[in-house]
Amino acid sequence: MSTDEKTRDALSGAAIPQQNDPAQIVKTGSALDIVFWIIALALLVGATLINQYLPAYWASGSNVWVRIGAIVACIVIALGLLYATHQGKAFAILLKDSRTELRRVTWPTKQETVSTTWQVLLVVVVASLILWGFDTIFGWLIQSIIG
Repeated sequence: MSTDEKTRDALSGAAIPQQNDPAQIVKTGSALDIVFWIIALALLVGATLINQYLPAYWASGSNVWVRIGAIVACIVIALGLLYATHQGKAFAILLKDSRTELRRVTWPTKQETVSTTWQVLLVVVVASLILWGFDTIFGWLIQSIIG
């Protein structure tokens, strides 16, 4: 498949608008990204430990709202740092592209969903009865051989 074929819609042949390729963005990572990842991971680990250790080191940490605020602040700062990395930007593009693809999906109607669900349930029941029958027959056969 050529590059030109990848940028065209399969059904209509219309050109698909291209954004930055997430794979290319990730490949252009820098040393600063590693620092951001380490700080973000430290903040996330810190957020898990705040509730237990903050009251012992800070008098105001005994208030539950202070601890909740500190936890939320750590998580928001960590997510901001992760977004600032090349991988974070590529992930944001991936989410945006996924949202675009979800709009293109032809979702089944309620009637199609109900009909398909009943068909699946019927097949599951029939398959389980067949397997139960084989299990019973083979169990009886083995029992009669072994004695």
